Order: sequence, then C-alpha cells, then structure tokens
Amino acid sequence: MHTVEHNYTSIPEPLRCTGSVDSREVRFSRAMVFAIEEINNSTELLPGVRLGYRIHDSCASVPVAVQAAFQLTNGVQPAFDTGETCSQSGTVTAVVGESGSTPSISTSRIIGPFDIPQVSHYATCACLSDKQQYPTFFRTIPSDRFQALALAKLVKHFGWTWIGAVRSDSDYGNNGMAAFLHAARKEGICVEYSESFYRTHPRSRFQRVADVIRGSTAMVVVAFVSSGDIRLLLEELGRRPSPPRQWVGSEAWVTDPNLLKFSFCAGTIGVGIPQSVIPGLREFLLDLSPAKVAGSQVLTEFWESAFNCRLGRSADGAEETVCDGTEDMQKLQSPYTDTSQLRITNMVYKAVYAIAHAMHNVMCPERNSAPQCDRFTKIEPTQVLGQLKRVNFSRNGYQVSFDANGDPLALYELINWQRSESGSTEIVTVGYYDASLPAGQEFQTNRNLTWAQGGTQVPVSVCSESCPPGTRKVLQKGKPVCCYDCIPCPEGEISNTTDSPDCFPCPEEFWPNADRDLCLPKPIEFLSFHEALGIILATFSVGGACLAVVTATVFFRHRASAIVRANNSELSFLLLFSLALCFLCSLTFIGSPSDWSCMLRHTAFGITFVLCISCVLGETIVVLMAFRATLPGSNVMKWFGPPQQRMTVASFTFIQALICTLWLVLNPPFPIKNLTTYKERIILECALGSAIGFWAVLGYIGLLAVLCFALAVLARKLPDNFNEAKLITFSMLIFCAVWITFIPAYVSSPGKFTVAVEIFAMLASSFALILCIFAQKCFIILFRPEKNTKKHLMSKNPSD
Repeated sequence: MHTVEHNYTSIPEPLRCTGSVDSREVRFSRAMVFAIEEINNSTELLPGVRLGYRIHDSCASVPVAVQAAFQLTNGVQPAFDTGETCSQSGTVTAVVGESGSTPSISTSRIIGPFDIPQVSHYATCACLSDKQQYPTFFRTIPSDRFQALALAKLVKHFGWTWIGAVRSDSDYGNNGMAAFLHAARKEGICVEYSESFYRTHPRSRFQRVADVIRGSTAMVVVAFVSSGDIRLLLEELGRRPSPPRQWVGSEAWVTDPNLLKFSFCAGTIGVGIPQSVIPGLREFLLDLSPAKVAGSQVLTEFWESAFNCRLGRSADGAEETVCDGTEDMQKLQSPYTDTSQLRITNMVYKAVYAIAHAMHNVMCPERNSAPQCDRFTKIEPTQVLGQLKRVNFSRNGYQVSFDANGDPLALYELINWQRSESGSTEIVTVGYYDASLPAGQEFQTNRNLTWAQGGTQVPVSVCSESCPPGTRKVLQKGKPVCCYDCIPCPEGEISNTTDSPDCFPCPEEFWPNADRDLCLPKPIEFLSFHEALGIILATFSVGGACLAVVTATVFFRHRASAIVRANNSELSFLLLFSLALCFLCSLTFIGSPSDWSCMLRHTAFGITFVLCISCVLGETIVVLMAFRATLPGSNVMKWFGPPQQRMTVASFTFIQALICTLWLVLNPPFPIKNLTTYKERIILECALGSAIGFWAVLGYIGLLAVLCFALAVLARKLPDNFNEAKLITFSMLIFCAVWITFIPAYVSSPGKFTVAVEIFAMLASSFALILCIFAQKCFIILFRPEKNTKKHLMSKNPSD
C-alpha cells in the first residue's frame, strides 16, 4: 500500500495499492465470478434471479479494507446498474472475504452492526468464532482452533516434545500460535523459543529470528505464519547455511507452491485445506483477452504483470513493451493458471454458493413442490444472515454447513514436501485429519513420509531422552518440564512405563527385579533338608541318635559288668533314651514351618532336654548318696532308692510338660512370614507366640542344669577311679557354656540362621553330655576290660 505523509495543509491523497498484484488472489476473485455466473445460469438455484457483484482490492491492508467496508455499508458505489433488471438499490446483501484474519476482523466490526453477513474463505483466526464480537461472520475454512489442535496432535504423534515456534505478528499468527501452545502444553510438548515477525519489520528482526533458529537445540520448528511472512524468513535462512530443521507448517503457507523453491525445507509437513476439483474453472480462468481485462483495474494489473507489457497505453521505458494481443494465457506459468492444488479456491467457491443458498431460501419459497422466485422481492441482509445459519448442502461432493460459531467441519489434508525423481520439491498429500473421528483416530496416513533433507527416519526432537522403565523423571532446575534427568528407582520400588514421573513400591511379598521394572514374588527361605547346612545338621542329628543307641547297646550287652552296675543302669538307659530324643528333636527344626511343627519343635525340645537333665541330676544325686552311705551309721540310700530316682525324674519332667501345656493352650508358637529381616526375601519361621512361655521353658532347663552342675561340683572329691561327679561336672560345664552363648547368638542371628543356632546348641549340648559321661566308660568296657572290676573302681590309686 502506498504510504502518505500528512502535512495537515492539504487534503490527504486517497489510499492506493502499490507493488505487483498477487496472482493467487486474482484466481480467488475469478473463482467468485465463476461461481456467480454458474448460479446465474442455474435453473435450480435462484432461477430467474441474477446476482451482481463488485470486487475490491484490499492489498492485504487494514486501512484499504476498512475503506472498502464503509463503501459497502453506505451503498455509495462508483457504478451501479439502475435498469429495470435490478430489483433494488446498491445495498450489499453479503460479503465474501477477506483473505486475511486481521482485515476480516476490521471489516466485520464495520459491517456487523448493519447485520450484513460476511463469509470468509481464508480468515482462520479462532477469535472470529466469538459471536459476541462478530455476530455476522461465517467462514468456509476451518478455524485455527481446529488447526492448532491438529498441529499439536501431529507433533505429539511423531514424538516431538521439544520444539521451536515462529509466528506472524498478526491476528492470524498470534491467536493461532496461542491456541497451538495451549494445545501443545496439554500434550506434554515444550517450546524452546517463540518468535514473531511481520513482513513490514526491518531485516534485522528477520536476522534475529533466523539466528535463534540456527542456534536452537530443537530439531522441529512449528511455523504459524502467513505465506508472505514465511517467504522473507526463509530467504534470510537461505543466506547462511543452518543445521537441518524439520518444519511443521500451518495451512497458510504449507500448500503455497511459490515456496517450494526453498529446497532446504524439503520434508516439511503440515495441514492443508483438502484439494478439490471445480469443473470448468480452468477453462474460465484461461478465457481472458485484452478486451475482457480492460474493464477491470485488477485484471489489467494482472495482465501487465504476467506478460510484462503495457495494456492500452504507451510504455514508460525502453525495457517495457506494449501488449499487442499475441499474449497466450494457455502458455502462462503462474499461480493464477495452476489449478492442480485447488484448496482455498474451493473455499471461495463454497462461500459464494452458501450465500446463494441463503438468498434462495429467502426469495424462492416452495409452492407445489417447485421453488417460485420473485426477483423483485426486497431482500434484507438480516434475512440472508438468518438463512446462512441453516444452510446445509453439497456441491461437487463437498458438504457445506456452519456450526453455532459460523465454522465449518474441520477436515484437513496431511501435507508433505517431497523430492521428485527430477530433484524438484512437490506438495504431496499423505493423509487426512478429521476432527469428527474418535480421539486417537483423527490422523489417517496413506503414503510414506519424507523428512528433513529427504530422510526416511522420523527425526528426534526432545530435550531429554525418554526415561526407560526402572527409572523416574526428575525435572532439571530452571528448565521446562520436557528437560529432565532419569533417576533409577530406589530399592524396593519399580516403574514399568516409559517416562514415569514416579516409582511405586512393590506389594509386601514382592521385590523388584534387577532392572526395577517388574515386581517378582520374593523367594521364600527356611532351613531346608535340601541345602548344605540343613543336610549337615540333619546328619549330625541322626548320627548323635545312632551314637546314643550304640552306647545303649554296649551298656546292655555288658550290663552285668562292674562299671555298668556302678552307674545305676536304669538311669543310664533312661539318659541315653532322652539323649537320642534330644538328637532327633533337632530334626523338627528343619523344613518348612507349619502349625504342628512349630508347636512340636519347641515343646519336644523343652521336655526331652528336661528329661535328659533330670536323669543327669538323678545320677549326680545317686553318686552323692552312694558315697555318703559308706559312712558308718549312714542310712541315706534308703531315702533315695530307685523309686525315688524315678519320681525325681518324673517330677522334674512333669513340671516342664506343664509349662509347655500352658504355653500351647494360652499362646502357642505359629508359623509366620518374616518380611522385616530381609527386604528382598521372605523368611518362613516360627513365631514364639508367647515369649514368656519360651523363656520359661529355656529358663527351667537352665535352672536344672545349674543345680546339676552345683551338685556335681560338691561330689568332685570322690575316689579318682570312679569320679562320676567329675564327668558330670565337665559335661554340665560345657552344657551351660553352650546355652549361655546361645542366647546372644540366637537373638542376633538373622532368618534361618536363628534356627541353625538353636539346632547347633541342642546338638552341641547333647554331644557334650553323651561324650563326657559315656565315652570313657565305653572305652573301658570295650578296650580296657581289666579295669572293669569292682576292685579297680573302688581303688583310690588310679595306677593300681
């Protein structure tokens, strides 16, 4: 647009456009004329009614668009046919346009109060859907709200979470990018930078934006830019090589063939208005001649620009020629003649037909199933506005209707810039986006895509690589949420999804695997017969029992010998029997704990050991009584004969049996799964039930052992060759030492080793008793029979 400096001393010059005419916009205007002529020649739509029109060139300028809007509203037209063929004055019934969002906003604010409907073919700003501000605005192109959502889903679809963003500094770019960023945040997409520019900005602005793009780490650049603005930016980027970038474009520029010359943008993807076919349009566009264009200032400028000649006037310079009529539209290579990508052109075509259908519904009510049109009916813009809200028709296979906001159904093609075999870049449709489909199914691709620099692999554009299962995301301080570190899950926790924000603990009886992405059942551990420790302990247990049986056999076969007779054979056999039970009792501690085994192992242990200690105590008392009975006048043995010995053993054992019975009745031992000793495995063990019962059983055994030890010490001065008390003293010393050391070892041993310590204490004390008390006797019986005499046993000198 020509800019005028006002000096406030003269009337300002009228606004006028400068520069070359946009061939693509000329095609849009000619498509409108084509549609109007089709309607005027139709016998079904507005039959007998001819539509008139006037085309204004706004030069993509808001002031010029505003000037045109005022001319439309006040009815002042430079030329108007007042003949009888016209039904009314030059009041405008509807407006088609504008191509840009900002001029459309200005136009709608002016004509809206007059209820004049406006149908735009290219204004996509989501703000125009606000019926409070723009009540008469409609459009045949989807709102940027749908486009922004489609672009956000497109970026997310290919896994890009770290992007750059550029936009036109206009209503189209600012509102569109705001909608995109809002949708992108919901999809978990982060933006490294967001820059704006406009075609009228100085070159330094474009240089700064280009440098930001070159220096960024984001591979993907989303451009919500008009075609004219992006061209200037790409020219600036082309001046100095930059790293490869994957461009994602809005429909305003991604389908513009004039931009395909920027080869470094090959692989660009974006959404575009679907291609269409308008029968007869190409022939109409080419049906131009100097005589036809002479009556239109816009067409005259187009003709002169396309063929580089002056039409109907002399040339101003030596380089210019006068159009001589030989110019051939058929050979012209221009966006005006390119009908291979009819996208926005179809939006113009649909806009004209939408207005015509609304007027048809006003002027042509059906009578006798046939429309009757009265061309002299005065039409008010308000009537057309009301009918536009209800139009619903199909033209050339394309459905036309508007929702409550004046927007059509959102349907886009997925566009990809691909290199052809000849090396040129082509616009290729590779799929569709349909907003009416269920979530996750909006995108449908039917061809392979190519990417930045012709690559076949989807480029990666992330701030941080995805965190694998077994880790969690920890945001980097001061950076967007897409920038994070991957931290392994702590002990006992897992994450089984990619990019998990948190780890969660496994259930109580489960533990993570090595990768910490799966919870596995914890291994169950107990002292088993199948492991080395269990086999060793079981072997010693059985071996000890066999040793007791062998010893008893030796004593039985030599029961008439002096050494056996002197040892109170009845108590000796009972002691050997109890020792065999003590050895075998340890077997109940091996294997998987159960209700019965837990109760049996502790009670059997308590009773058998008390039986054993009672027998030793009985023998100790017998020894003491026997030698005291040799004193003159002593009658002590009659008070501790065999009946009393049996009663003593039975009484001591009965007390332990009573303690065990109370323990089992009140709070018996039971099997539990120990989950606290080891985090990574389960220990099957027997809970004591009542700790008092357990320590009462153990304490009673200790009490008897101490008593037995004390009595044996008293008898240590007896004759050397038969000092049974010394043997008992030594055995009980070992017995007590074992069980005293057992207590801290039992408390501190973890898991199954607690059971192993208990078994070891039982075996060690049992072996101490059987070896200390019976080993020397068996040796004499088997290998030194000469000492197995009463004389030798009663001798005070061991050498005799």
